Amino acid sequence: MNIQNIAPATPLRQRMIEDMRGRNFGRHSQRNYLNSCARFAAYLARSPETATADDIRRFQLFLIESGASIVHRNRIMTGIKFLLRVTLRRHDLAAEIYHLREPQKVPLVLSRDEIRRLLAMAANIKVRVMLSLAYGCGLRAGEVVRLRVGDIDSAQNIIRIVQAKGRKDRNVMLPAEVLGLLRDWWQERPTRQDADAPMAERWLFPGYKPSRPLTTRQFLRLFHVAVAAAGITKPVTLHSLRHSFATHLLERGVDIRVIQALLGHHKLETTALYTRVATGMIAAVDSPLDDLSTHRSTRRRKRRKTGGGTP
Repeated sequence: MNIQNIAPATPLRQRMIEDMRGRNFGRHSQRNYLNSCARFAAYLARSPETATADDIRRFQLFLIESGASIVHRNRIMTGIKFLLRVTLRRHDLAAEIYHLREPQKVPLVLSRDEIRRLLAMAANIKVRVMLSLAYGCGLRAGEVVRLRVGDIDSAQNIIRIVQAKGRKDRNVMLPAEVLGLLRDWWQERPTRQDADAPMAERWLFPGYKPSRPLTTRQFLRLFHVAVAAAGITKPVTLHSLRHSFATHLLERGVDIRVIQALLGHHKLETTALYTRVATGMIAAVDSPLDDLSTHRSTRRRKRRKTGGGTP
């Protein structure tokens, strides 16, 4: 996608695009930053070049009063801060921007039985292998749809995730069941779009547009169909499969640093969040109340042996 085609490129917009390109921003980051600044310009009804400190203050108040979530509000202000600090060199206005503390929510996790039902209700082999990759390897939705044939290394039983979030490569395991599903899918996979492409460069899940993979939006629709068919009523998303992968590994006793590497997290603190949702580990913890009950039962038995207490 050409970022410049989203809206008419004013001189200010063009400068901001060049500033983001010079810093090697990804396509999605550029689009989000531009959309944030466009929203600010619409609020002002004039160019952001003319913004004042009061404009910044009132816009931040407007976002909260209009019902924007804290996460969405912070993302909008991040894009505007880039515009002010980098493109316009208005450090005085950038200093007026503040970020609100985001609520820390416990990730929603599916049980093993729910995962089993979900995979069983997949509409076809393509959907089942995609869901199996998301859960069995802990992949993000975008990582699943962008897999190429050359990323599958069956000799070493690994999958190479190339330039994922944060522009990082990593390796994840290739479970035997996933490898079998991939081979079954390869027999059914359509080849009309990329028959002339080198084998290693072919998309595992080609999309409807030539030379493009399936989109994450299309994958999400397939996921929700499977969720409904499996009778799962939780408000789950595709990312819930990744959360479930990490939580279930943690419950099995896998070292948290290994899980961190598999997920591609930069900070261990991010991975440590799953200790709060590892229901198996939490349920196995004895409550101190149980100790009191055990202590009382022990005292009763002792009193009965000595003949004391109420007959």
